[in-house]
Amino acid sequence: MKIGGKTYTRRELNERVGNLAQLGGTRRVVLDDGPAKGVSAIDVDTGTGFRFTVLPDRALDISRASYNGLGLVHLTANGEVHPAFYDPHGLGWLRSFFAGLLTTCGITNIGPPGTDGDEELGLHGRYANLPAQRVQDRSGWDGDEYRIEIAGTVEQCVLFGDKLRLTRTISTHIGRRGVTIHDRVENFGHQPSPFAILYHVNPGFPLLDAASELVATVAKTEPVNEHSAKAIGEWHRFSAPTAGFAEMNYLHTAKPDANGFACAAMLNRGLAGGLGLRVRWDTTTLPYFNEWKMMGQGDYVVGIEPCNSPCETRAVVREKGLLPMLEPGETREMHVEIDVLAGAGELDACATACAK
Repeated sequence: MKIGGKTYTRRELNERVGNLAQLGGTRRVVLDDGPAKGVSAIDVDTGTGFRFTVLPDRALDISRASYNGLGLVHLTANGEVHPAFYDPHGLGWLRSFFAGLLTTCGITNIGPPGTDGDEELGLHGRYANLPAQRVQDRSGWDGDEYRIEIAGTVEQCVLFGDKLRLTRTISTHIGRRGVTIHDRVENFGHQPSPFAILYHVNPGFPLLDAASELVATVAKTEPVNEHSAKAIGEWHRFSAPTAGFAEMNYLHTAKPDANGFACAAMLNRGLAGGLGLRVRWDTTTLPYFNEWKMMGQGDYVVGIEPCNSPCETRAVVREKGLLPMLEPGETREMHVEIDVLAGAGELDACATACAK
């Protein structure tokens, strides 16, 4: 294990610490105020300055995240809302959206509200407001590394309808400035089901600022609407908070590397000697990423959102022949990595890799 730039064996560390918590690990807590009251949480400290909070009661999504005390992500005015307050109608999803390091959208629709056949669908689906089951902290030694691993299952199902089961594993280790999310989705029902998923990663201030830049491995970029099309040449550039700013959205078709992975990173060269947040994902099951650019006052955030279908109403996606489906018993796996980049060298290497 690497601590403070030096490498130690498990035996050497056991000789130096009385409780591994002084180096990092997990701690279970229950939030106890306001709309978050009763929400279970797991605080994770990797011992590198990178810390984040997993919310089992919110589908094992990740809310807060920081590095050396600097916030990496946007948190909405809602905060970490208990799932009991979820409003499934229309745009009601926005009332319990905390943003954070990861909010998962889906898992049968990811787009705006709309009707698909006889089904009324709210914004971004139900998944993010479902509590996980069978949540386990599997953290422990793996040779000389202390692996941090949290796992659980979320079932999105309805009588006479779709039945999907998502099993999530969140992993990192003491000494790492990042986290991996591995999801396996299974149709455990007896009829084909739509399967749409989007990983809503949300860089915010101070990482996001007028001097920040978004770099990405992109094969094609399409504006979602005419308003977004007016500034398509500036999709990777940002501004200070702007009064009356209307959100912009771009659908990027990812360009994979030799291993099938794409990446996108928010870079701020003027912050703490250079700081960035990089997202890498397997394009085999996540061929796109949606970019949500919101430069409004207070609502100041950019979404980096790997996804498996365009972020449009499900009826439109179905009509275009782009709606992913899962047959009974079929499974699909997604792999997303989120890492902190620190220092000019790491930022330059990421920018160069994205430019290839």
